[in-house]
Amino acid sequence: MKRVMGLKEVCRVVNATRGVELASSAQVAASFLERLVGLLGRKGLHPGEGLIIQPCNSVHTFLMRFPIDVLFLDAEGTIVHMWSEMPPNRATWVVWAAKRVVELPAGTLLATGTRPGERVEIQTKTAGFSNPIYIQRQ
Repeated sequence: MKRVMGLKEVCRVVNATRGVELASSAQVAASFLERLVGLLGRKGLHPGEGLIIQPCNSVHTFLMRFPIDVLFLDAEGTIVHMWSEMPPNRATWVVWAAKRVVELPAGTLLATGTRPGERVEIQTKTAGFSNPIYIQRQ
């Protein structure tokens, strides 16, 4: 996955409810600039890639060239809202319960059967992709 800005942290994103991997190589956007840029300038997301944005409770796809799947997670990793195949040039409403967002390649949520209410784990590579670790870097 091409690094965006200074993104370095690589995580694995797993739907723990279904036991299915959503992303094997998701980068974390936690600083203001990383969150602002997000996926802008990218040509797309390959299968297994993703972007974790935190803190975050709304997203847009203005100036993007490709659709994405979007998960809104609360502090415990429960999916409180999702948007499958969000097209370019759209914006979501603010999801007040959300603490972070995971952006995935379009079609990932449908292919995995992921639904609201399910629990998602974000595992860091530095922890050996073991127990879920919720990154709170600022």
